Amino acid sequence: MTSDEMTTTDSVTADEVAQALIAYLETKTKSVVTTDQDLVETGLSSSMLAMELVVFLESNFDIAIVGYDLTLENFRSVARMVALVLRLRADDDRDLDA
Repeated sequence: MTSDEMTTTDSVTADEVAQALIAYLETKTKSVVTTDQDLVETGLSSSMLAMELVVFLESNFDIAIVGYDLTLENFRSVARMVALVLRLRADDDRDLDA
């Protein structure tokens, strides 16, 4: 996902989510992290970090990541995590409107 493709959902922008994730990941891994970088292939991600990311995303963006969404593919890059957060927030908004 490029910055041109990032959108706004429920007052949280994709850029805000990406910036928060990058700051968190860079602190945790002590490495520079880019939006499209494959965290698994580069060896920056571990099963422990993945679980920490679930907690980080849930607590910072008021979402619940459960079931099918708990897949490695959703945590492979910052861009994929941003897409997950925005989708879950949008799904929650639709549920409230129903």
